[in-house]
Amino acid sequence: MSEPLAYIVDDDEAMRDALNWLLRSRQVKTATWPSAEAFLAEWHEDLSGCLILDIRMPGMSGLELFDQLQDRRCLMPVIFLTGHGDIPQAVAALKKGAYDFLEKPFDDNSLVDRVIAALAVDSARRSKQIHSDEITARLAQLSPRERQVMQHILAGKFNKVIADEMQIAMRTVEVHRARIFEKMGVRSAVDLAQLLAGIKNQ
Repeated sequence: MSEPLAYIVDDDEAMRDALNWLLRSRQVKTATWPSAEAFLAEWHEDLSGCLILDIRMPGMSGLELFDQLQDRRCLMPVIFLTGHGDIPQAVAALKKGAYDFLEKPFDDNSLVDRVIAALAVDSARRSKQIHSDEITARLAQLSPRERQVMQHILAGKFNKVIADEMQIAMRTVEVHRARIFEKMGVRSAVDLAQLLAGIKNQ
């Protein structure tokens, strides 16, 4: 996972420099690109942070870059910088999942506040994803029989009922239950249910 940054994509060098200075003055680390094409060429799924994107640029526009990133399932928050005539397009982008837009000329503090908020959103989402990946890895350690027993446990059934329904010894169910709890890192059926419910709700 890369270090979280505010990625500034704007064809106006003076604007890039101004945004770079502004954000760094508030301890927000940045990286800049002069075009949508240049950013897209270097984008990869491990980039973390948020994207500050000029809506109008020569060549590929900010909106076109946004569409390309969505096609690539990029979930990084995107803040559009717009001129007055671009507001309808920016609103449409919000409906498609953009994080926010600010109209030029914008208030410096408002921009930085929105960037910091977007960085927090991205960090929280990535933390949840890491947690979800860890749980998925634990599930992968379960044997097919342990998965069967786990489904019965999640249904709230007692060991004797599970043994009768699966036609195995109750001691075998107890062993499976203990191994499931150990592999999943839980102490009880309630803990197990809560752990799995957490990844379903993400």
